[in-house]
Amino acid sequence: MENIATNVWDGWKLSSDVKNLLNSSKNVILADSRDELVDLSVGGKGNLTFHVAYETDGHGTVVEADVIRCKNGIAVNYKDPYMRRRDPDCMVVNNIAMTDKERFEDRFNKPFENVRKETLDWLAKNELIIVPFMAGGSKYGYPALMIAPKNAAFFAMSVYDLQEAITPDKLDRHFEPRAIIYVAPPFRHTHFSGKQIVVHNQQNTVHEVFSYNLYPGPSAKKGVYGVLLALGLKEAFVTVHASTVNIITPYDNDVSILHEGASGSGKSEMLEYAHREEDGRLLLGRNVVTGDEKYLPPLQGCKLQPITDDMALCHTGFQKDNGRLAVMDAEKSWFVRIDHIKKYGTDPNLEAVTLQPKEPLIFFNLEAHPGATCLIWEHTEDAPGKRCPNPRIIIPRTQMKNIMDGPVEIDYRSFGLRTPPCTKENPSYGIFGMLHILPPALAWLWRLVAPRGFANPSITSGKENPNTLQSEGVGSFWPFATGKRVDLANILLEQFMKTTRTRNILIPNQHIGSWEVGFMAQWVTREYLARRGQASFKKLNLRPARHPLAGYIPGHIHVEGSAISQKFLDVSNQPQVGIEGYDAGAKMLEDFFKKELQLYLKSDLHPLGKAIILCCMDNGTVSDYEKLIPGIY
Repeated sequence: MENIATNVWDGWKLSSDVKNLLNSSKNVILADSRDELVDLSVGGKGNLTFHVAYETDGHGTVVEADVIRCKNGIAVNYKDPYMRRRDPDCMVVNNIAMTDKERFEDRFNKPFENVRKETLDWLAKNELIIVPFMAGGSKYGYPALMIAPKNAAFFAMSVYDLQEAITPDKLDRHFEPRAIIYVAPPFRHTHFSGKQIVVHNQQNTVHEVFSYNLYPGPSAKKGVYGVLLALGLKEAFVTVHASTVNIITPYDNDVSILHEGASGSGKSEMLEYAHREEDGRLLLGRNVVTGDEKYLPPLQGCKLQPITDDMALCHTGFQKDNGRLAVMDAEKSWFVRIDHIKKYGTDPNLEAVTLQPKEPLIFFNLEAHPGATCLIWEHTEDAPGKRCPNPRIIIPRTQMKNIMDGPVEIDYRSFGLRTPPCTKENPSYGIFGMLHILPPALAWLWRLVAPRGFANPSITSGKENPNTLQSEGVGSFWPFATGKRVDLANILLEQFMKTTRTRNILIPNQHIGSWEVGFMAQWVTREYLARRGQASFKKLNLRPARHPLAGYIPGHIHVEGSAISQKFLDVSNQPQVGIEGYDAGAKMLEDFFKKELQLYLKSDLHPLGKAIILCCMDNGTVSDYEKLIPGIY
C-alpha cells in the first residue's frame, strides 16, 4: 500500500514528532502482504539483485548489503564482515532512570536528543516502510511499530517475520504503540565510527529503539527482547533467554526441557535431532590428546516438538500456582544459527525446511546466486578460506515441523555452557560432565553469572582468549536489558522460589574435559532425560561433584542399554585431566563466580539472594545451597 492518501496513522496515538516524520515523507509503505516485502527487498517485482546503499557525508556512497532473490527466499550479505554478527557492546541507553547500563551521553560525550532529532529528520527525507507488530505475541505482547527507509525492506521483512506483524486489515485505527524501532543505517558511519550502535530511549510512554545498523540481531531481534524485558520489569515477569522442546519417547512418554544460556550455548541445537554417522551411530566424542573416539550404537530417537527457540515468555498471565514454570514463545519466527551445518546431510530436517519452504525465507551470511537455491551449508567467507561463524536463517514457526504452541509447563530447566578443552597441561573451566543436577539456589547463581563460554560464534569477540571466562550477565539476557541487574535478579529469584517442582540441570557442550563432543553430549542427555521422565534423580546414586558450583553428578547413566563411561560423567576420572587438572579449572570457575557475584551485593537485593551469594563466597557445599531453597531431585 503506497502513498497512503488517507494517512492511516492520523488516528494512531503517536507523538507529534513521529507524526510529522510520517507526514513529511513523500512515500510511506504499509505492506499489504509478506510477498510485497519480498519484492521490495530486491528493489521491485522481477528483480533478482539489489544493493542497499546510502549517501553519507564524508564517506560517499556506502553499500551496506547485497540482497539476492533465490528460489527459496532472499539472501542478505553484508559487505563488512564486522556487520555479520552482533557487537556485544552495541547497546547504550538514554532517559532511562533506573539503569546499570552505559548511557549515551557517557559514551559519546554529547546528549542524545540532538542525534534523535537528526535521525527523525533523515528518515523524513526518505521513502519509508512501516511495520506495526505485537512485541511478544498477539495474546500477551505489546503493540509496537518499526520505521525504516524503503531500501532496507529486507530489515522490515525481518521484523515482519520475527514478530507478530499486524496486517492492515487487523490494525486498530487507534493503534497505540508501546515501542518504536527506527532504522537509520548511515549514522553508523557519520556518527559512530562504523560501529553497530543501538540506542534504547524512553520517550514519555514509548520505549524507543534506534537501530544504527542493518544486522537485525541487535535490534529487530535483541532490541525487541530489550523492550520485553523493560516492560516486563513493570509487571514483575521476565522473558528468559531459552529454547524449549517437548520430547516424546518411542514409548509415548513425554517431558519438556527449557534450555537457557548465552548465545551459542546450544539453544537452537536443543531443538535439533542428533547428527549421526553414516552407519547410524552417534559419535559421542573425540579425545583431543589421544585421538581416541567414543561411539554409541544406533538408537531410536525421540520425537521433538519445538516450543521456543530463543525467547521464552514467562508471563504472569499464564503461570499456575503448582510449583512448575510455564513458558510460551515470544516470537513468531526464529533466527537460527547454522554454523555447524557444513555439508549436505548434516540435518535432513532443517535442509527439507529450507530447500523447499512453504514461503520464501530470509538467509544471512550464506553464499547465494540469483535465481538459484540458497544452500545452508555454503557459508559466506569473511576472508579466503575462513567461513563466517554466524550464518543465519529466519524460519517462521509455521514452517517448523511438529511445532507446539504454549504455554507449556517445564519438567527440566537446563543451563547450557560452551566449554573449552581441559587437560593437566592446559587446565580450563571445561570440568563438567554430561549432566549436573543443581539445587534451585545454585541454579539461580548460574543465571546471575551466565558465562558466555568458549569460542562464542554469535558475536564479535575481539582478540580475547577464547578460553577466558566472560559473563553474559544476569539471566544471560543482560546484554539486551535496559534496567538494573538487581531488579532482574530479584524477579528471577522469585521465579526459582515458586517453581521448585521444575528440576534444574546443567549441560555443557563443545568439550567434556579432554574430549571434544560438540553438541552430542547435549543431544544424548536429552534422549536420556526423556526416557527417564520425571523419575527421581536420587535413584542414580547422586553424589556431590568435586566442586560445589557443579552441583550433583549421577553415579551412572544408561541410554537404551548403553552405559555412559564414568569419564564422561566425572571429568576428574579422565587420565588426561585428573584431580590436578580438575582442581585448577575449578579454581578458575570459583574465582570468576566470586568476582561476578560482587555486582549483586546491593541493599535492594532480596535477603535470600544475599544469603545464597554469601554461601558461594564462603565456599558453601551443595547441601548448603539445597537448604536455602529446597527442591526435588
